[in-house]
Amino acid sequence: MSSQLHTALSLAASGVPVLPLRAGKVPFGNCRRCANNACGGRPNMKTPGPCTCLAPCHGWAAATTDPGVINAPTWARAWREAAGVAYHPGGAGLTVVDLDNAAAIAWARASLPTTRTVPTTRGEHWLYRGAMQGANGVRSGVDIKSTMAYARWLGPGAGTMGALPDVVRALIVKDPSPVRPVAITVPALVGVGACPHRTPTYLDRGIAMAEQRISEAREAVHATVYRAFLAVLSTHGRCGCLTEAHTLRLFAAAQAKGESARHCTDAWTNALTTLGLSHG
Repeated sequence: MSSQLHTALSLAASGVPVLPLRAGKVPFGNCRRCANNACGGRPNMKTPGPCTCLAPCHGWAAATTDPGVINAPTWARAWREAAGVAYHPGGAGLTVVDLDNAAAIAWARASLPTTRTVPTTRGEHWLYRGAMQGANGVRSGVDIKSTMAYARWLGPGAGTMGALPDVVRALIVKDPSPVRPVAITVPALVGVGACPHRTPTYLDRGIAMAEQRISEAREAVHATVYRAFLAVLSTHGRCGCLTEAHTLRLFAAAQAKGESARHCTDAWTNALTTLGLSHG
């Protein structure tokens, strides 16, 4: 039994999904049967595991803890040629912060909670308990290896492994795209009398409440945006007091939650139609 295979079986026995690496620290390419993703394209799957050919194809998704698969004849050639062992951190409930140079290590020591560290060729791996989406280049010299990613096994490391902190999770959160102003004219119904609102503060408060409702949405953002627009228009849409500045505030709040300008326009138009405020 090769040392690579022995290491892989030991890791698998502890619940760490493994796969062989060839020279250059890269996974083995697809076999002939799976060339050009003919088998269905395992990388597009959201869960790891070999495809039905049982060869170590498809990178991170081939990682397994099944000793029967690891010892299978279809894996034998890969282990004979393997230059290393990789593992799927997310499959083991782990996240690896891959620090590629001295500057990245200095940043981590100043910014991240201490945890187990593993020396690498050029830097360090910082290991945390907890999985998240993997991402490369989250900052200069820093990659995140967790779900849908693989990391080289370079030994158990030193130190006590800490829980995955929010500061690491935040590294993959993209800043919201700049809000693109969309001019919307709110039509007033013909024949409506004077504005019934006592003071401009009443309208401002309504807009602020709608902005807050949108910004606090944790799910069903589309529906929340529509309901917020509907609430504003049902109270303020018939007297003509809504201005472009008010609508831009609402659209900005929605776009900050990831809504596109088109979705905002559609939600606004649907709310107008529902309330009979649309002339179209």
